[in-house]
Amino acid sequence: MTGAKSIVFPLLAALCWAAFFYKCRGLKPGRRDPALLALLAAFALKGTAFALATPEIARAVDRQSGISDIAALAIHLLGGVVFSTAVLLVLLFWAHEPERAWPKAQWRISIAVIMMVTMLSLWIVASSEASGRSTHYLLQNIHRPVVAAYSLLYVGALLVALFEIARLCWRYAKVAGEPWLRRGLRLTAAGALIYSINFVNRASAIVSVQFDLRPLEWEVLTVLGAGIGMPLIVGGLTMPSWGPRLSALYTWWNNYRAYRSLAPLWLAMHQELPEIVLHPPTSTLTNLNYRLYRRAIEIRDGQIALRPYMNPETAVRADELGREAGLVGNELRAVVEAAQLKVALKAKLDGSSVPINSSTSSDHPVSSELYGGDDLASETVWLSRIARAFTHSPVVAASVNSRFS
Repeated sequence: MTGAKSIVFPLLAALCWAAFFYKCRGLKPGRRDPALLALLAAFALKGTAFALATPEIARAVDRQSGISDIAALAIHLLGGVVFSTAVLLVLLFWAHEPERAWPKAQWRISIAVIMMVTMLSLWIVASSEASGRSTHYLLQNIHRPVVAAYSLLYVGALLVALFEIARLCWRYAKVAGEPWLRRGLRLTAAGALIYSINFVNRASAIVSVQFDLRPLEWEVLTVLGAGIGMPLIVGGLTMPSWGPRLSALYTWWNNYRAYRSLAPLWLAMHQELPEIVLHPPTSTLTNLNYRLYRRAIEIRDGQIALRPYMNPETAVRADELGREAGLVGNELRAVVEAAQLKVALKAKLDGSSVPINSSTSSDHPVSSELYGGDDLASETVWLSRIARAFTHSPVVAASVNSRFS
């Protein structure tokens, strides 16, 4: 597993440091945000721990310091105890006002300090009896009572902390008001549970050595647990920051697609009714929301302007052909609307008009009933449906051909 760790752990270290620098943008001069500071500490500590966990770096640190297994101690304290405590502090300050969060945070910090002092003491005792550096400190020394006690304390603390992180995340997600915060908390909970596989694996090693088993044979679980769980934790903790930008990008893309889908109908109206257009056509995509709004309004203005040119026979014919084609509901309405608009545009081009009260059949509307939505999104969905029918529907084409044949 040394080769896998040499690849996975540096990538995880880079991920944690990337998250650290990304969140640094939230620092404000003269303003102390305890949740942000705890989050930055968590990312920095875990990024450092994963760097130290890289076999080549751990070996170099031990050699340069002259202290065997000092890198393992730093990984366990910084990337284990302190990291998990920092994440718990983040959740506390996200969920409570500082006045309520600080008392809860203080006793968690106290427990972490006690754990660190105890682990340091056990490690010092174990080091005094060690014969040299260990490639896998816990697994290769787990048969020694002092290291077994150290490992049990470390593994137990991390499992409790990770389960507590998952529990708090799931609990707070139920009452979180922001959608992306809610998603982030649930993703963090999933990551914490997956990451706990590492420490379940370490706990099993304490038992397995008593039966002459070789825990190194399933060390792959450590790489999988960290490689899957930690990206989920980092992603979940940063999601409230980048999630809204993803929503904005998704909205922009939907607006762009709607804007493009309305183009054929809008251009056809623009050619015959230039007075409805406030701004000339342009290829730039700046201020897309406003331009989409204007395009929808201009199409509606065009529908109204074309009412004198709409013929009831077109509506009757389009309705009949649409029903024969199996169209119902809004799909049928869109086809009828598109057919009337296409015939009206052609009639205007030819210079003819039909009185609006003229009717060949009283059972069908002479002109548009202006179906649509209550907001820009639903309105553009409806107009896009008309535009597609206007351009591609064989029913519309057949209705127009029958009118002018």
